[in-house]
Amino acid sequence: MINDTINKKLPLVSIIVPCRNEKKYVKSCLDSFLNQDYPKNKIEVLVIDGMSEDDTKEIVGECFKKYPFIKFFDNPKKYTSFAFNIGIKESKGDFIVIGGAHSIYDKDYISKCVKYSLKYDADNVGGVIRTKAISDSLVAKAIAFCLSSFFGVGDSYFRTGSEKPRWVDTVFGGCYKRKVFERIGFFNEKLIRSSDMEFNLRLKRAGGKILLVPDIISYYYPKDNLKDFFLHNIRDGIWAILPLKFTKIPLKLRHYIPLIFILTLPISIWLYIPVSLYFSLKIAFQQKNWRYFFIMPIVFAVRHIGYGVGSVWGFVKLLV
Repeated sequence: MINDTINKKLPLVSIIVPCRNEKKYVKSCLDSFLNQDYPKNKIEVLVIDGMSEDDTKEIVGECFKKYPFIKFFDNPKKYTSFAFNIGIKESKGDFIVIGGAHSIYDKDYISKCVKYSLKYDADNVGGVIRTKAISDSLVAKAIAFCLSSFFGVGDSYFRTGSEKPRWVDTVFGGCYKRKVFERIGFFNEKLIRSSDMEFNLRLKRAGGKILLVPDIISYYYPKDNLKDFFLHNIRDGIWAILPLKFTKIPLKLRHYIPLIFILTLPISIWLYIPVSLYFSLKIAFQQKNWRYFFIMPIVFAVRHIGYGVGSVWGFVKLLV
């Protein structure tokens, strides 16, 4: 338990949760913040709703009535970058956590973010995502494994994990010092996606420090079928390229590898196939289930081809 003296010295933490049509997930997300071991009088949760058309508002409204530190705001422009900025401007915290309605957070998430930020004097602290299948289907689980695999996501340490704290280029669910926004501004509202990655790259260029700590843990629930997963990756691919229209700061190399793969397909396919089979076999061994050896190559291909096709389309839109 945190005694009164320590409690008084703890910084106020604002948690921003953008959402739109998240009735399946938003309650679990908010519950995970309600169950934090950080004192309730030292947090505020700002839910920024992008004009949801399902029951999201009603679900959040029930929490809003019960807990005075949960606040609700509309986001008429719907997109996440606008939600981030609304939350930052309305928040009062010394630290600002960028949350996500599709995730849940370990009960010590906030306390560890604050602890490590102060210990390392980091401008942004985050942890690792443990990707969880939303159902027990083989495809849903394979998608989760894909998004936790080096072959699936490259050197995204917040997805693949790390053995010790390390300085990185971006994190998920970052906990920022408020002075960061006073120093370098807000999220780029011209970016429908990728605004968090662009912001972190801008922060790094300004001399900021971003820390990933492996024992700060959240859980993410991805798409559970190949069609939605493919479309999601197409959108990600488009917005790996389009930020170059609005900012001169490119994303990291890993975001452009699927584009290179698609553009050099007649050559790269001969390297791609054996590497895909290797990682599929590795996952099959780890899970002790040979079915993954047959499904993982398909899921990897959906991930990489979708992202690559989206990147090509983003490149065309950039030129036009």
